[in-house]
Amino acid sequence: MGSVRTALFAWLLARSTGGQFVLRIEDTDQERFIPGSEAQIVESLTWLGLNWDEGPDVGGPYGPYVQSSRLEHYQEHAARLAKSGAAYWCTCTPERLAGMRDAQRAAKLPTRYDRHCLHIQDEVIAQREAGMPAVLRQRMPEGRCIWSDAIRGEVSFDYADIDDSVLLKSDGYPTYHLAVVVDDHLMQITHVIRAEEWIPSTPKHLALYAALGWEPPRFAHVPVVLGPDKLKLSKRRGAPAILEYGEMGYLPEAIVNAMALLGWSSGTEEEFFTPEELVARFSLDRVHPAPAIFDPKRLDAINGLHIRRCDTSRLIELLEFHLPGTSQEIRRQLVPLLQERMVTLRDATKLAAPLFGEIEDDPDVAFPPKKVDTATAAMLLDACVLRVEAGGLDNLDQLRLELDDLLGATGVKARDGFRVLYIAILGKPQGLPVFAAMAFIGAKATTARLRAAHRRLAQG
Repeated sequence: MGSVRTALFAWLLARSTGGQFVLRIEDTDQERFIPGSEAQIVESLTWLGLNWDEGPDVGGPYGPYVQSSRLEHYQEHAARLAKSGAAYWCTCTPERLAGMRDAQRAAKLPTRYDRHCLHIQDEVIAQREAGMPAVLRQRMPEGRCIWSDAIRGEVSFDYADIDDSVLLKSDGYPTYHLAVVVDDHLMQITHVIRAEEWIPSTPKHLALYAALGWEPPRFAHVPVVLGPDKLKLSKRRGAPAILEYGEMGYLPEAIVNAMALLGWSSGTEEEFFTPEELVARFSLDRVHPAPAIFDPKRLDAINGLHIRRCDTSRLIELLEFHLPGTSQEIRRQLVPLLQERMVTLRDATKLAAPLFGEIEDDPDVAFPPKKVDTATAAMLLDACVLRVEAGGLDNLDQLRLELDDLLGATGVKARDGFRVLYIAILGKPQGLPVFAAMAFIGAKATTARLRAAHRRLAQG
C-alpha cells in the first residue's frame, strides 16, 4: 500500500501537470532481486489504471528502462567521478570493514567508513588493476547540504555526518545511489516522489549531481503509511499486496481513492473521488509530511460508495468471479438486490447464497422472532402463501402493502413482522430485500419455503 501510494502520487502529479509518468525497473541489487517482481509491479499498476508513458513495455526516448540493461551508463559516470576525485576506489575486505565497525561501536562512535583507502589511492588502484576486488566509494564533500523539499520545505544535513557510500560494487553493478542519479538525469526526470526513508540519502544524491555538473530534480518525500496499530504497513506484518485487494472484492478506483487520502487532502471534507477528479485536484502542496494512517474501515466505506456508483453492466462482469457458475442474465437480476448492500464484491457470495439451493435452519436464529407471537407468524406465512399463489409476485409493492395492512390489524409493526418472511425465505432476519428475493427464486420455491417455515412453527 505504501509503495503503490508513492507511485500514485507521481502518476497524479504527471497527469495533473501534463507531464510524463515513467516506469523504471530498478533491479541492480542482485542479492535482493525477486523473480517475478517486475511482472507483479506491472500487473498491479495496470489493474489500478496507473498507465505509464515510458517504460520497459512501451519504450520511450531514454530507454532501456531496466537498470540491469544500463550498466555501461553507470560505469561511464563512475569513471568520471573517480577521475574528478568525487569518488575513490576501495579494496578493504569484509573482515577489515567488520573489525572497523566493531571498534567504532566499542568507542561509541558512528559506524562509517574511515577513508582508509582514500589516503592510499595509488596503491589501491594498483591492487584493483591486479585483479583485487574493489568498490567505488563516494567522497562526501565538506560543508552543509540544504534543499527545498516539495512536501517538507527546507531540509539540511551536515555532509560530515554522512558516510562515504559505495557507488559501484566489485561486480560492476551500481548501488541505488549512483544508478538513480544517473538515470534521473539521462531520462530528464524533473520530479522525484519517494518515501521519507530516503531523506538521509538525498544529500548523497545532491552531491553526485553537483560533482557531475547536473541540475537535480525536485524532491518530494512522502510520509510513511502506518496501520491502525501505528506501526509501518509491510508485507512482513501481513499487509496484503495490492492485487490481493482485487481478489478480496475491492474496486481499483476505490483503492486509488483511499490511497490518495493517505497523506493528501483536497482541502474539503469530501472523501469520494474518481481517478479523474483526483487528477483535477491533486497538488503536492496538499501532501502533508505527518505519517498517514491506513484505516481498513475507511477503505470499506469508500469501496461501498464506488460499488453503489458503479455502472450496472460493469458490475455484471465483475461479479462473475464472486458468483461463479451464474449467467450474465442471472447477475443482471441480482445487481439491483446486491448493489446497495455490498461493501466489497465478495459480499455478493454470502448475500446471494440463500437464493441458490436450500436454506438450513439456523439454531441461533429465534423463530418466531422477537415481538412476533407464533399465531401472528403463522397467519402471516399463510397469507403470504395465498397471495403468492394468486400471482402476488407480479406486483411486489401491492403484496407488501397487503401484508403490511394485515400486520397492522394485529398491532405488529411491519419491520418486526417481516422478519418472519426474512427467516422463512433467506434463513436470517436480515439480508437482501425479501420481496425481491421471492421474485427472484419464483413462486414455487417461495411457497415451499413459506410452508417449511410454517411447519417449523408448528413443531415449536
